[in-house]
Amino acid sequence: MEIIQGKCKLQRLLTTQSSGIKEENTSKPQFHVKLSIITQFYPPDYAPTGQLIEELSTQLRHQGLHIHVFTGQPGYAFKKESAPAIERRDKLLIRRSRTARLWPQRIRGKAVNGLLFCLRSAFHLLKTCWRGDILLLTTAPPFLPILGYLANLCFGLPYVCLLYDLYPDVAVELKVVPGHHWVVKFWNFINREIWRNAKAIVVLSSTMKERIVAKCPEVADKITVIHSWANPDLIVPIPKKDNWFAHKYNLVEKFTVLYSGNMGRCHDMETIIEAAHKLQDQPIQFVFIGDGAKRKLCEEQVAALGLNNCLFLPYQDKQYLPYSLTACDLSLVSVSQGMEGLVAPSKLYGILAAGRPVAVVCEDHSYLCDLVKEAKCGKTFRNGDATKLADFISHLATNKQLVNQMGKAGRRYFQSHFTLEIIAKEYAQVLCKALVLDQKVDRSILMKQVH
Repeated sequence: MEIIQGKCKLQRLLTTQSSGIKEENTSKPQFHVKLSIITQFYPPDYAPTGQLIEELSTQLRHQGLHIHVFTGQPGYAFKKESAPAIERRDKLLIRRSRTARLWPQRIRGKAVNGLLFCLRSAFHLLKTCWRGDILLLTTAPPFLPILGYLANLCFGLPYVCLLYDLYPDVAVELKVVPGHHWVVKFWNFINREIWRNAKAIVVLSSTMKERIVAKCPEVADKITVIHSWANPDLIVPIPKKDNWFAHKYNLVEKFTVLYSGNMGRCHDMETIIEAAHKLQDQPIQFVFIGDGAKRKLCEEQVAALGLNNCLFLPYQDKQYLPYSLTACDLSLVSVSQGMEGLVAPSKLYGILAAGRPVAVVCEDHSYLCDLVKEAKCGKTFRNGDATKLADFISHLATNKQLVNQMGKAGRRYFQSHFTLEIIAKEYAQVLCKALVLDQKVDRSILMKQVH
């Protein structure tokens, strides 16, 4: 204990919680952990990744960290309103830079906007006062982690990578750039250097870890799988008959199937629309809430098929999320074929918190198959299998007891695995180990103290 004491406040908190040992009084000055987070998206932006970072930051500051977030102005989903350039909340400081909005609906435009944010972030890191003790970088935008590598090289600043998506693999899979292109080879080389020098790597799924280990086997021990989460106090099961959102859009009497979130290139919307087509003559309503590259295509396909069972709504503010997520009987999650291990849908955790069954469209080897099966909260379907998806929806529409059973099972599983309190402790341990290892503390002593 003497080796670690006074070096990491967060470590002492974790040690006290896990071992029950009371912390001794000391006259030594307390070391306050200063965590710097860089991410392009942050509330009031609609981006789910930004909302997750906000909740994580709030929870970590309650555990004693001083947190500084550098982000951009709202730009996701083409939101135009600005937010304060500087915002302070106790131990949390938020600084927002300008956000470029060049061709925001195109992949190349988003890439340019992300690059400009990276440049602003680099200038931000040049200021000593904003570096902190450790740096957490997200893949929003995808090439942001390179700043961690450069900050470590120039200033010796330890960094942790939080990988929401795996690039350049996503771009290759979406055929934005061919796999043999020199840009892809160079990007993969840079990624390996970033991962080797990172103190830790956080990924959102086991299949994403497998992808990284296949590319860079020597970083396997650095990788921690930490799922996303939802707030069980904010999102609670609400009966449709008591839900104003369901009443507003006339969803109370009809069996309602909800897709809420990004309708992007990584999401299999085609299978869902085909299932809606097969169910057009049944009293079943499909509701799509959100935006993305495929939304317009979905609307055009619905119009071309003459479907009157599909309703499209814009993104809802976070305060309405508890009502929009519970204004349905079944929720949908989808991952396009070939994207497994490259992306991980964060919408699943809000669905579980809402106490609603879930139908997932994904590949057979997806981590989602095991998760849904273990939670007993729904069913998974292969990409393109609209017939079985439609049959499942039709079956649930006539079996209210099964709907309630699956919804309650999902809520129970969520509360024991994916609450913010549970997930924040996992992040705290990763950050603490990264700090202590950077100070060359014996790993065996660290593990003994933490566990």
